[in-house]
Amino acid sequence: MADLVGPRIYSCCNCRNHVSLHDDIISKAFQGRNGRAFLFSHAMNVVVGPREDRRLLTGLHTVADIHCADCRAVLGWKYERAYEASQKYKEGKFILEKSKIVKENW
Repeated sequence: MADLVGPRIYSCCNCRNHVSLHDDIISKAFQGRNGRAFLFSHAMNVVVGPREDRRLLTGLHTVADIHCADCRAVLGWKYERAYEASQKYKEGKFILEKSKIVKENW
């Protein structure tokens, strides 16, 4: 897998596969399935699963779970489509659950 180069990296908590940079965080004020989650503009070394419509706290969205490319653990999801105009900024962005990632190089 490609290793991200940068001072602050987030990795899969199971296998330490690099999945995103701290600089790609858009917001830390999100809720995942298992607690707090971060919205990222980019993710790397993940596999995007099938799309499905899911009713979230902010309304109906089309999302796809994202899995670590190495160990296949579910790390969060990708927003594919937002149905409400106020939520369109999420399209193409990634949710990584805080409980599923660890900080490296901090």
